[in-house]
Amino acid sequence: MSAPTGVPSLPAQVKNAREQLLTVLRDADPDAAKWVDDVRRARPKKPSVVVVGETNRGKSSLVNALLATPGLSPVDADVATATYLVFSHAEHWGAQACYPGQFAPVPINLAELVNWVSVGHDLPEGQLPPRYVEVSGPVPLLERVSIVDTPGVGGLDSMHGELAMEAAANATALLFVVDASAPFTSGELQFLRNVGDRVETVLFALSKTDGFRGWREVLEANKLLLAEYAPRFADAVFHPVSARMFEMASLQANQQAATMLRERSGIGALQGALQEMLVGRSAMLGEANTLRALSSALGEQKAKLQAESRALSAGEAEAEKLRERRDKLTAERRTSTRGWQLKLRSEIQRTRLEVGHECSRQMRDAQTHFRQVIEAAKREQLQALPQEVDIALQTTSQRVSMLLSERLNRVTNVALSELFSAEELDVIRAQFARAGGPPVVLRPPEKKPPTAEDKLLVFMGISGGVGAGKIAALPLAGIAILNPVVLPATIIIGLGAGWWMARTRKHAADKQHTKQWLVEAIADARSMLDQLVAEQLIEAEQQLSMALDEALGRRIEAIETELKEVDKTIKMDAQERSKKISVVSKRLREVSDGRDRAESFLGRMRSLR
Repeated sequence: MSAPTGVPSLPAQVKNAREQLLTVLRDADPDAAKWVDDVRRARPKKPSVVVVGETNRGKSSLVNALLATPGLSPVDADVATATYLVFSHAEHWGAQACYPGQFAPVPINLAELVNWVSVGHDLPEGQLPPRYVEVSGPVPLLERVSIVDTPGVGGLDSMHGELAMEAAANATALLFVVDASAPFTSGELQFLRNVGDRVETVLFALSKTDGFRGWREVLEANKLLLAEYAPRFADAVFHPVSARMFEMASLQANQQAATMLRERSGIGALQGALQEMLVGRSAMLGEANTLRALSSALGEQKAKLQAESRALSAGEAEAEKLRERRDKLTAERRTSTRGWQLKLRSEIQRTRLEVGHECSRQMRDAQTHFRQVIEAAKREQLQALPQEVDIALQTTSQRVSMLLSERLNRVTNVALSELFSAEELDVIRAQFARAGGPPVVLRPPEKKPPTAEDKLLVFMGISGGVGAGKIAALPLAGIAILNPVVLPATIIIGLGAGWWMARTRKHAADKQHTKQWLVEAIADARSMLDQLVAEQLIEAEQQLSMALDEALGRRIEAIETELKEVDKTIKMDAQERSKKISVVSKRLREVSDGRDRAESFLGRMRSLR
């Protein structure tokens, strides 16, 4: 529904509110306003779209058509799901194989790209399988949108679906590709049901329309199936496309015929929809980050003005209250055997147990699943097992990493609420946000000597055919309002399985051998994961303890400043005090109304799909 005539659109309202609130903040605290301006300039990177779909649905052909570069993404190459392609913009064509942790990217000749991403081709001699391959070039669309191609074996009803969901959850949007040969499969519908709560923006592409005359009937059937089984996407727009027709257009000598084929291919319409939807959404995400920073800064000013107002009104009683609070916080800071320190250690221990239980559960489920797969597998199916284990262990690694980050956020919230009142938290929250970094940064595993043997061991144990758990880092400024402190947890967790299996599967004479390998591979992965989590939690406790100690020191200093202001007000005459109370009350209303306005817009933006 369009906005009524004369009523500005939500983006226009947000822009006006942002400018007005920045003016209010500049009057109250120029340094805080500068910080908000810095947050605004550091807008989110350009939007990204993850292309997913069942095997042989024409995903890679569609990506090539969108990029107007035939043959760029290998088509029908039986590409391993663990190796995906990231397309970004650059002045000149180039590609590189990317690894987690200490391995530097390896430059790739585009002509050899298929050798790096295909199960059916051999890697160049002496090279290790990459986590992903980044391809960049002078494509106009990539100036505004990054595209991730996730081809692979397995299908959306397997672990491939899990990996696709993890990738899509961190993208601006998902481009779901189905072909015109038949309506949705049960696996595709199940995937859409699962992804519905994790991905806000989904576009549908109905591919290969040139090859099936009945594609319109299939399209209508798909819409009915979505309405019944995935109602979250019932009103989604489908884009009928033909990558083959788009490619044929480039071969036409007649310009009029080429133009007609491009138009009928539907690729141009899909390109336009991607840019309109994703670039606009990216801009709104940037505005949301700015409003969150504004709300945080205005909350800090509100707390300070409230303290100043109390000091002007209460006099000696307020001074005595501040002295008591200062003495209590000073005592809390000096002790390391009770109070907040014990609470912090208790919450860290609780986190260790929760993450350990979740890790055990996921590893146990993976082992049970793959034992059943081995029991039912034929000989040739066992050869695909490394890729399935690869996906399962990487997904587990990702989930544990995100779970640890989430639990550390909760630890921080509990520790802060133990130390500070709700009003004081507004100040502490803003101080953490403006500090230029999180209070705790978890380190990756230490580097090992770069010997040939160690490189292979590191690869097997840390990077492997599996790769590594993704970096679960949440922007502190972007979520500062939702949580007092958000701790980005950087964990590079490799679960070696695929590479070892690739080397040893030639000796796997029967299923029993494969089962034994599975038990050992998952046990090794579990041991490594437990060790890395334990090390990170020990370091997190130390860093968080220092961060909270620093926060206590800052609050004590702030109370000392407030006491000096109270002493000044006690010496004022009634007329001077009344005048200052009026000024402070006006500023307090402006700041309070401004923060409420920012929170109101954030609520409206969160409610939009």
